Amino acid sequence: MNDEVVAAVAEAHRREWARIVATTARLTRDLDLAEECAQDAYAQALRVWAESGVPQRPGGWLTEVARNRARDVMRREARFRRALPLLVTDETVPGPEDGLAADDRLRLIFTCCHPALDRATQVALTLRLVSGLSTAEVARAFLVREATMAARITRAKRKIATARIPYRVPSSDQLGTRVGAVLQVVHLIFTIGHTAPDGAQLVRRDLCTSAIDLARLLHLLMPTDTAVSALLALLLLNEARAASRLGPDGSLRLLADQDRSSWDAGLITEGVALLTDALRRATPTRYAVEAAIAAVHAEAPTWADTDWNEIIALYGVLRTMWPDSPVVQLNQAVAIGMRDGPQAGLDALEPLLGDPALATYQYLSAARADFLRRLGRQPEAATAYAEALTLTANDVERRYLAARLDEVVHG
Repeated sequence: MNDEVVAAVAEAHRREWARIVATTARLTRDLDLAEECAQDAYAQALRVWAESGVPQRPGGWLTEVARNRARDVMRREARFRRALPLLVTDETVPGPEDGLAADDRLRLIFTCCHPALDRATQVALTLRLVSGLSTAEVARAFLVREATMAARITRAKRKIATARIPYRVPSSDQLGTRVGAVLQVVHLIFTIGHTAPDGAQLVRRDLCTSAIDLARLLHLLMPTDTAVSALLALLLLNEARAASRLGPDGSLRLLADQDRSSWDAGLITEGVALLTDALRRATPTRYAVEAAIAAVHAEAPTWADTDWNEIIALYGVLRTMWPDSPVVQLNQAVAIGMRDGPQAGLDALEPLLGDPALATYQYLSAARADFLRRLGRQPEAATAYAEALTLTANDVERRYLAARLDEVVHG
């Protein structure tokens, strides 16, 4: 197989998969058939492009092949398909005034994230249909068997059709409330990928890439939505530090120990510009405040230059916007410890120790362990590190905690 063709097909899959599935789904009114035809188009591209060369517009070529394949199947199975539930694609329903309803990719994203579906299903469908991850890859993200995930995705597609969930962008009066669910799904995908909850890898690059691609797509389609801009800024500012999170030996490097020269200056510049524009045009959203915190870290030339006053103040703003999140209070407590010393950090963590929502949250135990270690309270630090180790399933984080535990036990 020609390497150039394989690379071209892979790039077209990353860039065009969502558009091809979405456009074909509007024709077929059947998500399964649309997905099958898109897969057939990519398989045909591998054969045809090897002989005739990569077309000038790969996305257009793939879309046309997928739609032709769909028409053939629909003609052949017309009688059978009349008995199947189909997507609701009533074009008479008013769309947003700015014409967003015309983009099929946006239809697909909002359909996958419809409030009639539970959050886990929204994430799974978005990864499968919009990001183009295989069912096996989606199953790994959820830590379930492939057959289990395949059944879950099939049930979700069936529910979209049988429950008459409309395949369209919400109307203007609903768009503001519905886009929030979409942003939460994209953010969750990135979060799972940024630090994998389980397994041998610290980062799931496929999930991080999918989330950033989705955020870029949303920003392309909704450029005036400041919440979308802020979320994209947040993801880019966190992604900018990706190369420095592991040492040469694969060990975890916390922010204080990272080589800042390896941070991606282009992503930082882009993220800060998006954030600045979002803050200029509207009241800050939760994502804007989180992005602002990430920007303070990203723009500090060294760890010692970090503006902890600003970070603590931003976490204070975030707590007013997101009062039910003890994780925000935890992060603020850690920042207080960085500014005012480990005892102040311990004092700030104290109110959280009895919070049931953090009972199995390893980062609370790890933060306490670090403050106790810095105070020279080694036996207590060992207990806290051991507790964090028990609660941690990611192998890279486990090795880091085990090394710290050994350090405070044996010196």
